[in-house]
Amino acid sequence: MTERWPHIAGHGRGGLHVLPVRVYYEDTDAGGVVYHANYLKYCERGRTDFLRLRGVHQSAMTDAFFVVRRMTCDFLRPARLDDLLEVETRLAETGGARLVLDQRVNRDGTPIFQAQVTVALIDARGRPRRFAPDLLLALNSRGESGS
Repeated sequence: MTERWPHIAGHGRGGLHVLPVRVYYEDTDAGGVVYHANYLKYCERGRTDFLRLRGVHQSAMTDAFFVVRRMTCDFLRPARLDDLLEVETRLAETGGARLVLDQRVNRDGTPIFQAQVTVALIDARGRPRRFAPDLLLALNSRGESGS
């Protein structure tokens, strides 16, 4: 699949996926600080593009779906309007039907948010579904791309 904007999904670097994000007015609360739930949205985008750069397009998956099973978060520092952030996503572990991903949001190279996310693959009935060999191969690829 050819993308019209090839770099919109971020880039891979040594097995690490990096997605740039700008903080917009809509991301902030009344105090001008990024609202806490928006870090989860940034991480969701990072996970989606992490998969996309490995050739896993969730929109094409019709008989299995990724769902968040568990997430632990640490809010380290606030982000503010117009900050330029980088969402880093790294595959930490794969199991039969689950992935564990380490994610970090950085500003100027300094971590401001971090999370560990367990994602499960389920079928249409909500039951765990083991990864097919080709999906495991794609997930474990380095997902390299130009920056």
